[in-house]
Amino acid sequence: MHLILWRHAEAADGSPDLTRPLTAKGHKQAEDMARWLKPRLPRNTRILVSPALRTRETAQYLSRHFETVPDLAPDASPEAVLATADWPESPGAVLVVGHQPTLGEVAGLLLAGAPLSWSVRKGGLWWLSHRVRDETAEVVLRAVMNPDLL
Repeated sequence: MHLILWRHAEAADGSPDLTRPLTAKGHKQAEDMARWLKPRLPRNTRILVSPALRTRETAQYLSRHFETVPDLAPDASPEAVLATADWPESPGAVLVVGHQPTLGEVAGLLLAGAPLSWSVRKGGLWWLSHRVRDETAEVVLRAVMNPDLL
């Protein structure tokens, strides 16, 4: 299974939190990352998105169908994200467009065994995969990409 954690791009300040739109910089970040991601995503990738406006605007740059999932809202736990993505049983790839600190905590949980406060930059992504080698389950960090590197 591939699990791609994509943090929403830069959003405007304000409230209510769920209705904050992307800034002009955020639109550029999302567009640049989507351009990098599109040719690399497996064909049948399932895309799961927080109900926040900024995550939906970020995901729209992929020009693919996505599911808006209330369990991925800004206050989601790392365990809720993994359950929603059906980690590690889901066949193929799952892309989650979500929030900090949750996405960093998911990465920490999978790579270090604890929900550590690792930073996922605005518009950035972490690509992890699950495999079994010699009857031992492993998590592999395949890529970390940030929009300022594109």
